[in-house]
Amino acid sequence: MYKTFNEIKAALEKGRSVQDILQSYLENIKERKDLNAFLEVFENSAKEQAIAVDEKIKNGTAGRLAGMVIGIKDNLCYKGHKVSAASKILEGFESIYTSTVVERLIAEDAIIIGRLNCDEFAMGASNENSAYGPVRNALNEDYVPGGSSGGTASAVAAQLCTVALGSDTGGSIRQPASFTGTIGLKPTYGRVSRYGLIAYASSFDQIGPIANNVEDIALVTEIIAGGDEFDGTASSKEVPSLTPTPLKQKMKIAYIKETLDTDGVDPEIKERIEQLVNCLRADGHELIPVSFAYIEQMVPTYYVLTTAEASSNLSRFDGVHFGYRSNEAKGVEETYIKSRTEGFGDEVKRRIMAGTFVLSQGYYDAYYTKAQKVRRLIQDRTNEILAQNDFILLPTTPSTAFELNSVKDPIQMYLQDIYTVQANLAGNPAISLPIGKHSNGLPFGLQLIGKHFGEKELLDTSAYLMDFC
Repeated sequence: MYKTFNEIKAALEKGRSVQDILQSYLENIKERKDLNAFLEVFENSAKEQAIAVDEKIKNGTAGRLAGMVIGIKDNLCYKGHKVSAASKILEGFESIYTSTVVERLIAEDAIIIGRLNCDEFAMGASNENSAYGPVRNALNEDYVPGGSSGGTASAVAAQLCTVALGSDTGGSIRQPASFTGTIGLKPTYGRVSRYGLIAYASSFDQIGPIANNVEDIALVTEIIAGGDEFDGTASSKEVPSLTPTPLKQKMKIAYIKETLDTDGVDPEIKERIEQLVNCLRADGHELIPVSFAYIEQMVPTYYVLTTAEASSNLSRFDGVHFGYRSNEAKGVEETYIKSRTEGFGDEVKRRIMAGTFVLSQGYYDAYYTKAQKVRRLIQDRTNEILAQNDFILLPTTPSTAFELNSVKDPIQMYLQDIYTVQANLAGNPAISLPIGKHSNGLPFGLQLIGKHFGEKELLDTSAYLMDFC
């Protein structure tokens, strides 16, 4: 079993082939099939890739990711392979092109091993909303892995692949990373092309990696980042080397008081973060408590805006233009109604209806316009704090992973995003680092939010913290 890319490179140097390494992952996937992390294993195409990469290694022409085995969330397109966003409405659909991120990984000789289960259309915080059944937490199968990139996180935690790509709209990379003891990065909005990502909320969605060490996160992010002619929102800003390097000076970090001074956060998580704050202070870093007045407004603002964008983005899946078509439907109107009713799951329908409502005449200004104004306030306050400090520190999640089927109330499920949505609303890069284990045996994460396009500094500090107290 290979936990990191360094372990793979060491095995290759000792004479192991990429085909051998791939085979060990394939066997592990079969052994852990009860996790339901993979919706499909691309065994044939992965083996073809492995043979080709072995040949390149022999010839000295292999790319930077030669031997790395990568899983992709089931909302990323890969030509000639199925993609469904874990929804019945796209069942059987085969992609006719490859997403930019997958293309860039393959160009550096990564092996794409399969597509990973997720909450339907990336809507959820537990990975219980997939049309193909829930994903289980690799560390304890009675618990959720988090969502929506639950398959991504569980696969990495169980060493079913070296690294996996997820998407993060409101915490969907970082929250599962926290629940599974892995590392998850949401890059700056626009740092990574979204071309070939099935959209949920276009002004929030961002693709990023989950891995078992900071070095693998840095390498994959560096390769997938950068401008893209197919995505007008992708920044053409130059991507520096993201390989972590030692800190050159002491840091100034703000931590949000309200995230710790509340009954909503688990006492053990609070205690561990306070301990880390004190350790950093003792090491000469400046830790500044700051107030963030919009904590209670963040989740409502996020859900007003993302459901509105989802209502628009998902309108194309109607049984006429795209997607599943009901066999019972007669006529155009009935085709729309029955196809969407049968094709979408309950949570997706709930969000489409909420989004359609906030965009409707008479409510647009009351909800959507007001939420955009609050988003601007959240962004301004975030930037104001970061103008005075290097990073913002807060918990990734208020609790550890919860048991499958234990959260029934949608509002309680939405509140799982309370500490992660800030980075999406403001567009900042953010990372979740595993910094503790609860007395219940489950891990939890610390979250760092950085400045726009400050991935390099964020990863340097993350590497430092992973070796710290």
